[in-house]
Amino acid sequence: MNRPTRPIILIPSRLASTRLPDKPLADISGAPMIVQCWRRAMESDLGTVVVACGDFAIKQTIEDAGGRAVMTKPDHPSGSDRIFEALQIVDPDCHHDCIINVQGDLPTLDPKIIRACLEPLKTDGVDISTLVTEITDEEEKTNPNVVKAVLGIKPGQSIGRALYFSRATIPTGDGPLYHHIGLYAYTREALTRFVSLEPGVLEQREKLEQLRALEAGMRIDAACVDTVPFGVDTPGDLAVAREMIKAAGL
Repeated sequence: MNRPTRPIILIPSRLASTRLPDKPLADISGAPMIVQCWRRAMESDLGTVVVACGDFAIKQTIEDAGGRAVMTKPDHPSGSDRIFEALQIVDPDCHHDCIINVQGDLPTLDPKIIRACLEPLKTDGVDISTLVTEITDEEEKTNPNVVKAVLGIKPGQSIGRALYFSRATIPTGDGPLYHHIGLYAYTREALTRFVSLEPGVLEQREKLEQLRALEAGMRIDAACVDTVPFGVDTPGDLAVAREMIKAAGL
């Protein structure tokens, strides 16, 4: 089987946010947050980057910055559905065989992490790849807001097959726990299949979309990286992101 070699990065974005209204347009060091996210994706040097917009203001903002954006339906239930619609618009001839879904609220994202997400897709049989990092903060181990990925990574390995994802503290016993990072890469066939599936029983119970793929028998592998990208969800997070961008000189 030929593995994907022609990636496209799609960034889903919409204005609706209860904790931080108009979040994508929030200023961070002189640029809207969605522009900072687009810049980090461009810096990964993987090729085409497109923002999939649920609102015209986001599209205009990205185009004003010199980027590419497309309008999608405003009421998509998930980012996966939004990027799938965008893919049909920007690549109807199916040139791109791999789709990387980068969240639009990660303005400080390390471009190396985006590249790392592609590595698991080089293995035959992998449908979706994602990222994890080993949990070192004891509080995170029991925090239900920190999603844990269950995978067996042997010493010396950096990629493992994901067997489950949960908000609970799993697995039990001695050994590392892994913090799941919500950045995904799909083969084109896998994304097409995934968005056609009905929400899964475990997905609805855990409120974790990736369980839909596992319930349907799809294979997810995860690469282990050093750090968790800083996501912006609240005004406090925004203040931290501004300081991080300023300190990095971005």
